[in-house]
Amino acid sequence: MTSITADETSAEKPGKSGTAKSDMVGKALSLLVMLGDDPGATTAADLSRRADLPFSTAYRLLQSLQRAGFVDFEPEGKKYSLGLRVFQLGLYVSNSLGYAGTANPVLTRLTEKTQEASILAVADEDRFLTVAKVDGPKAFRVTSDPGYRGHLHCSAVGKALVAFAAEDERERLVETLELEPVAPKSITDRNEFRAEIERVRTQGYALMDEENEVGMRAVAVPVLDSDGHAIAAIACSAPTVRMTLDELVDQLPALREAAGELAARLPRR
Repeated sequence: MTSITADETSAEKPGKSGTAKSDMVGKALSLLVMLGDDPGATTAADLSRRADLPFSTAYRLLQSLQRAGFVDFEPEGKKYSLGLRVFQLGLYVSNSLGYAGTANPVLTRLTEKTQEASILAVADEDRFLTVAKVDGPKAFRVTSDPGYRGHLHCSAVGKALVAFAAEDERERLVETLELEPVAPKSITDRNEFRAEIERVRTQGYALMDEENEVGMRAVAVPVLDSDGHAIAAIACSAPTVRMTLDELVDQLPALREAAGELAARLPRR
């Protein structure tokens, strides 16, 4: 158990409780800034040294930030990194300001080729998080805006993220995901879902045929790191009245080209 020294206790309890709280908020934010300034994961000891904080203070703040989703923790290396909540808040701001992120130029070129919506998503615990989207020029706007969290088992990007996750994580998701019937065609049988994920791994792409939304189809491919694990997934989505499954599969060369470009551009989490 981490002990707290008398000096640390007195340092964290100034005369006014409001000042103490705001001071702790400032310290927590400083840790987030340090994690953002130095890409990659680091230990609590390193952060406490750089922030000039007692180890127990830095550790408690990191634990609170982890519980809130602002910080991720890697048990194996006992290292911390920025969590998706930080990314999600940034996406809400950037989307409201119309800021074009790293992925948008790639998605724009993809949409110009397919004439349909392009979506980029990352895994977020037991969901996917849409991080960028470019709408197609035609009617029927896709509703998966940046910041949207969707189901993994019934979406093209979700299946791609599960199929190309690290083996332990893939097995966990296949065995424990809640297979909610989001739409009439959603996969709700565990064995069927397991077979679908194996099919995606074998063929290298995932399809969604009205499983997440009636009247919509999508095809997705993973954006892979050097170990062959998905850091994201990119999809082309279209209404059923406009594209058959075979026509969606025809978009794979453009999708794979975009995925290769994004693999070189996207930051590693």
